[in-house]
Order: sequence, then C-alpha cells, then structure tokens
Amino acid sequence: MFSIKTLAEQAKQAASHIATLSPETKTVTLVDMANKLRENQNEIIRENLKDLVAAKQNGLSNAMIDRLKLDPSRIEDIALAIEQIANQEDPIGRIKHQYQLENGLDVQKVSIPLGVIAMIYESRPNVTADAAALCFKAGNSIILKGGKEAIHSNIAIGECLHKALEENGIPTGAIGIVSDPDRKHMAELLTLNELVDLIIPRGGEGLIRYVSKNSRIPVIQHFKGVCHLYIDAEANIENAIKILLNGKVQRPGVCNSLETLLVHESISADIFPLIAKALAEKEVIIHACESSRRYFPGAALATEKDYDAEYLALEIAVRQVKDFTQAIEHIQQYSSAHTEVIVTENKSTAEQFVKKIDSSVVMVNASSRFSDGGQLGLGAEIGISTSKLHAYGPMGVESLTSEKFVILGSGQTRP
Repeated sequence: MFSIKTLAEQAKQAASHIATLSPETKTVTLVDMANKLRENQNEIIRENLKDLVAAKQNGLSNAMIDRLKLDPSRIEDIALAIEQIANQEDPIGRIKHQYQLENGLDVQKVSIPLGVIAMIYESRPNVTADAAALCFKAGNSIILKGGKEAIHSNIAIGECLHKALEENGIPTGAIGIVSDPDRKHMAELLTLNELVDLIIPRGGEGLIRYVSKNSRIPVIQHFKGVCHLYIDAEANIENAIKILLNGKVQRPGVCNSLETLLVHESISADIFPLIAKALAEKEVIIHACESSRRYFPGAALATEKDYDAEYLALEIAVRQVKDFTQAIEHIQQYSSAHTEVIVTENKSTAEQFVKKIDSSVVMVNASSRFSDGGQLGLGAEIGISTSKLHAYGPMGVESLTSEKFVILGSGQTRP
C-alpha cells in the first residue's frame, strides 16, 4: 500500500547521501538518466498513450492534451535538457562571498543543497524529468507528485531515472515518484514539515492557491501567466507582429504565451488591420476594447475578467492605450508577475519599461516564449517563481541551493 510519509522518509535519508556526491558522479548519473530515457522511449510512449486516451475520454482541452503528449522528438528534447544540466558547473560547495574580520576570523558563505524538495504539478510529464535532474544536480532529493492525467507517463519516466540511480549506487529515494494519484496524498505531503524542506507547486491557479493555503512547509509560488505585449508608438511594426504571433500562436497552452495585447493609439490605425488579419488567419478569438473593437470583426467586448484571464488557448485580450503611462498602469494592475514584453525602437522608452515593470521577466523586442529556463541557458526549469523569496523568474540549478556560513579561525574567543 502506497505511503507518502514513507516516500518522504526515503527522500530524507537519500538527501544526506546526495549532498556529498562528487560533481563527477552527479554528471555521469545525469547523462545515464538521459540515455535511459532514449533507450526506453517506446515504453514511455506506450504509457503516455494510455494517458492521452484517458485525457480525450475525460474531455481535456486541446491545450492540456498538447502539454501531456510525448513523442520521440519531445523525449529527445527532455534527454538533451538533462544533458545540458549535467554539463553545467556544479553549484554545491562554491564560496559565494568571503571576507576577513579584524580579529582574524575568515568568514565564508558557501552554497549548499536545500534538502528535500516536493514538486506538485499537473499535466506535463517532461516536468518529472526536468525537476528530478535539476534537484539532483543541486544535491537535493525530490518528491514528484504529478497529476492523475499523466500518471502512466510519470511512472515510466521515473523508472528510467531510478535505473540510472541504481547503476551508479545511489538510493532511488533521491527521486520519489508518487504512484497513487489520490489527492489525500498531496494533503498529507503538505503537513510533512519535518521531512520536506520546500514545496514547489506548478499548474493551474487553483492548485497554487490550495498548496499555499494548506502547506506547513515553505512554498515557492508559480501563479498564472497573464503575459502582456505592449506595442509602443515607436515600434518596428514588422517585428511587433512577428513577436505577437510567436507569443500567442506558437504554443498557446503554456504559461509564457501572450494573453493581453496593448497598442499605442498613435499607431493603432496602421497596425490593427495587420494584426487583425494575422490573428484571423490563425483563428485566434479576440476580446477587444471599445476603441479597438472596430478593427476585429466579430470580436467580443473585453471585460475586466478578460484582462485578468490566462486563456491558455488561441484567445487574446486587446486594448488600445493612449500612451506609455496607461500601458504601464494596465500591466501593473493586471500583471501576474510572470512575463511582460515591449516592442519599441526608442531606447529611453525601453529602459523606462524595464524599470517600471516589476515582473519576474521583462523583455524588450523579443518573444515572451523565451521566458523559459531552457531558452535562457538554465538547461531546464523547475518552475517560474512569481514570488520574490527566495527565487524570482525561471528557476534553474542555482535557485535550488541555499548558503551557509563557514567560519575559519585560529583559536579566537569572543571577549
């Protein structure tokens, strides 16, 4: 019979072992994990198909099914991400800061693992491998509680990771897979503060709020991605449309896709007809403000609810703003602190946008789809933190460490 407490106890025991592994052992083990995924891709895809069939039977949206689906290309991407993590500099044991006091004490701040991390997530089986690899590289154990919609995929991936651990003499408790999807296990997990050091929820807003409200363990929040694109008066129109389409259409079901478009009124007559044509060709549903609605035949009138929405679909809210200040005010009011983008050729305006917008990722003349750990050189991400303690934005290996003081003396005593 499955026990979440037993899984957490095994993770706690494994954590002390992993924390002392050499960088070389961690690198070799991670490369082995990547290769195990490649070698067992047919089995993973067979198990993933069970989840896809159940998803369609249960009426999951196309966006959710897209998140869930695995194929040889996606499995190879997962393997490559693990290899990229493997080849990063080891984050543990680094002297992050050092100074000497007048009494001769040598004071160091040294990077250390966090300990045991529990990851609670929905839909995306790639998170199982990404999170496991990131935590292992940072010397942490991890407990992976995926959603029931991906249970077969997660177990199959977990088995591959366990094989790599076993072959390198590492306890499999280092990567714990919750194999029973019953929600009672999540509720119990949130109470195990003596065994688990950090909870990272990743999924819908309802999941994040439930975990934040009920956890006895510190939580890093990854709230919804209401990502904005502001097209400034001095924007390059060709770039603006390209960035809009990439951010909204390339993969609408992910948290870094665009959900709201803001356009400066001085260029609205020139750019809105082009935007309307481009979005219509991609069958994007439009919710437009009163000023911009005439450019979008059949568009619904945008409401407060639309400006606060994370559609995760081919759907977007559109608003014409009178100036830069109104664009900033809109973003500050409705932002979820995820990712905001400005398109402008005015360097001063871009600098002001970066200073005034407090979201975890702020982009100038680039697609919101780059707001991703893998795209930003982190190898992968365990999530995008929208709370500032202790990490903000895409979280890679460095974000999964802490620091301790190490004091080197020569017999000093306090007077």
